[in-house]
Amino acid sequence: MYKTEIIVTGDGSDTLFVPELNEQYHSLYGAIAESEHVFIRNGYHYFLEKEGLTILEIGFGTGLNCLLTALQATKNMNFTRYFALEKYPLPGDIIQKLNYSGLTGNEGRKIFEAIHSSQWGVKEKINHWFELVKIRDDFVTSTLSDISECNLIYFDAFAPEKQPEMWNIELFSKLFNKMGNGSVLVTYCAKGSVRRNLAVTGFKVERLPGPKGKREMLRGLKI
Repeated sequence: MYKTEIIVTGDGSDTLFVPELNEQYHSLYGAIAESEHVFIRNGYHYFLEKEGLTILEIGFGTGLNCLLTALQATKNMNFTRYFALEKYPLPGDIIQKLNYSGLTGNEGRKIFEAIHSSQWGVKEKINHWFELVKIRDDFVTSTLSDISECNLIYFDAFAPEKQPEMWNIELFSKLFNKMGNGSVLVTYCAKGSVRRNLAVTGFKVERLPGPKGKREMLRGLKI
């Protein structure tokens, strides 16, 4: 488990800095802004016309992507089942200090608390529109056997320079096999080697405008 420090990003939302990796969990230009751009607008919103979604997040981290997705599911009244895979869950004292609840209103506060009070390895109903299963496991070695076929994957591991073992063809293939036709994978990373690995795996790869501070992001379609 890495030691972390809370820092405030450009949009006023918190992220965590990992001195050992010289890396932060989110963009310094804005944690919420990045998550909304990459995972909500270019991921969740891709399926606005679809009734019912199953999502897998690789790299649960602070739970920010999960929170924003639950808020969207509740707003759109679209039932969403969310699986979150994390090798090193953050301690509760760190989670309690993050300021996401204060930036997402009363509904956000209730959802964020419910997300982090839910048990690991147990299916939990966060509210009427959102169901969560947090899985403590190592993606590199996981068989993903407890995860249903997914419509959408949030790939939010640390950058390839920091965790190169997370971004290879073998692991992308493991995700590809968990996805039905018409499914989507989104990631903040636009590195050429990642784009090529996704393409070799079988994804139709789109380069999309990135969040503030990044020129591009990637979206992979299974067609």
